[in-house]
Amino acid sequence: MNKIEHYTSLAFKDAMEKRRYDAGASLFLQDTKTTMETEFLKNDFHFENDEAKRDIYQITFTRGKRKWSFNFGQSINNSNGKTHPSEYDVLACLTKYEVGTFENFCSEFGYDEDSRTAERIYKAVCDEWANVQRIWSDKEINALQEIN
Repeated sequence: MNKIEHYTSLAFKDAMEKRRYDAGASLFLQDTKTTMETEFLKNDFHFENDEAKRDIYQITFTRGKRKWSFNFGQSINNSNGKTHPSEYDVLACLTKYEVGTFENFCSEFGYDEDSRTAERIYKAVCDEWANVQRIWSDKEINALQEIN
């Protein structure tokens, strides 16, 4: 493949798009004076219905005196003990909108309102949203919503 073909290839375009996403996430954290730390915990089942093990990391956002830590399940494709989740990987997965009522949540995501699993997931999403609001302002959350 010559240089012209390389720069017009789909793989090159995908790589450039990924760089753009990564740069946007990094810029968001810089602009909000937020740091993100990742610590590998283990390779295990992360989600209730996981059929394959994945790398699990503890993610910690720190902004001034505010700190928020949570476990993050890396994509199975990148679960090799070496590929830490990028800032984009984590920011893109965060809850960025008001969760609403349990009934609306179940309707939106196809859960049964009588399910204890649905209720547990709903509460976890509500907790995540509360932490997002605690770390960043409404204006910053509007910018965060562009990272998807």
